[in-house]
Amino acid sequence: MSQPILTRRSALAGAGALLAAPAILRAQIVPGGDPFALGVAAGDPAPDGFVIWTRLAPDPLGAHGGMPMAPVPVQWEVAADPRFAQAVARGEAIARPELGHAVHVEVGGLSPDRPYYYRFNVGRERSLTGRARTAPAAGSRVDRLRVASVGCQHYEDGLYTAYRHLAAEDLGFVFHYGDYIYEGRGRTRRIDYDGVPRATVRAYVGDELYDLADYRRRYAQTKLDPDLQAAHAMHAFVTTFDDHELDNNWTGDGDQDGTPPEIVLLRRQAALQAWYEHSPVRAASLPRGPAITMARRAVWGDLADFRFLDTRQFRSRPPCGDGFRPACPEVNAPGAHIIDSAQERMAALPAAGIWTVFAQQIMMMTMDRRRKVDEPAPIMNLDTWSAYAAPRERFLHNLNGRRDVIVLTGDEHQNFAGEVRDKAGRAAAIEFVSTSITSGGDGQDLRPGSDVMLANNPHLKLINDQRGYVVSDIERDGWIADYMVMDRVTTPGGLLSRRARVTVPRGEARLSVG
Repeated sequence: MSQPILTRRSALAGAGALLAAPAILRAQIVPGGDPFALGVAAGDPAPDGFVIWTRLAPDPLGAHGGMPMAPVPVQWEVAADPRFAQAVARGEAIARPELGHAVHVEVGGLSPDRPYYYRFNVGRERSLTGRARTAPAAGSRVDRLRVASVGCQHYEDGLYTAYRHLAAEDLGFVFHYGDYIYEGRGRTRRIDYDGVPRATVRAYVGDELYDLADYRRRYAQTKLDPDLQAAHAMHAFVTTFDDHELDNNWTGDGDQDGTPPEIVLLRRQAALQAWYEHSPVRAASLPRGPAITMARRAVWGDLADFRFLDTRQFRSRPPCGDGFRPACPEVNAPGAHIIDSAQERMAALPAAGIWTVFAQQIMMMTMDRRRKVDEPAPIMNLDTWSAYAAPRERFLHNLNGRRDVIVLTGDEHQNFAGEVRDKAGRAAAIEFVSTSITSGGDGQDLRPGSDVMLANNPHLKLINDQRGYVVSDIERDGWIADYMVMDRVTTPGGLLSRRARVTVPRGEARLSVG
């Protein structure tokens, strides 16, 4: 295992100072404003490098981000230290208007398993500094990896204080499960799960999102948040998408409104292009019409094999009318699918005796959602794997009895931990469902009826309704998941604490909560 070159304290101090540093004199090539107002980000770490990202937008909410309709050269550099005294790579990329003047640079040739620093320049204008860590060399011994699972960050529901706390964590990377933006129109109030209206904390600009300009502006407004920028600047993200990057509960070429498929695909093309433009992902994910390659794989030395799934583009239409309701016969449709055949083959690959981790968007555990003892029939969330019984059972069967499988999930706006059981009741995996960053507002420890849910679902070991994220310490002989929660997100100064610690012994599909 390689030795650390910089301490965490020096890394935070150096990058933190640079985060706070003002940009230098304005470049004449970009009119007005700070062209790096949306910050920087890194993603998809590999043993020899990672992707670095920025988007030029001196007027982030204005037409074209305030940029001229022309390509603009952007200089980038990577260094082994936050002062850039030890530069290791540099070059020039072109920020093109066709991609909203976003820049994606795939940096290679770096050393494995160590931190690096990066920044961008346009003329005399300089971005803030970002930090990212490379993955260990393939097959090298790794004793520990620390990762975080985040997502569901409705801008209107709360402040991104959790991201400020996340920026101070010591992590290999951050898995973002999706719902980076929400597609609805700006509003002054929201209706909670309990039917009670509550004021929004801050409002989106604009109406429902339909075209590329709409989606670009929504990402820009989101990325202006300084706490989100801090988290991106301190950690590489592996970014995926769920539904709200396009429209609530969309699947394939369908939406909840019965819109003609060809129109849904036009909207999907705009939405996924905007997701690509604002995500630190590789050129392999450049959209081709309405299609995009989001599923991918990353192996972390000899410790963990991550498979990042796409549960939206290839999914059949939801059965039973979608929503939360009793199951119908279509739940068992043999021709249904959630992921495509290429992902199924990737999921079935053996993992050479290391942790196999499926990082994806929707709950894989079965769940009876009843919260009252007098409800007659089990309630199902039809936007989960359970509503697609045939592909779910096939997926679990293809795990071939492995006992070191972990599923990382989001979407639910609650914390859950439990066993993923097949139709015979055998535990095939352990699932950690991370709550939202903000979606749902402050929440509380337990929603009413949580005791009923726990009683009706013996495979479920943890439930919680606060905001925050999950940090996983992955070790050779076990997995430790810390459920970190905020005391509030609707007002500034929210405090972070550990709500629960869940442990999984290596080789056993069982978990304990402490």
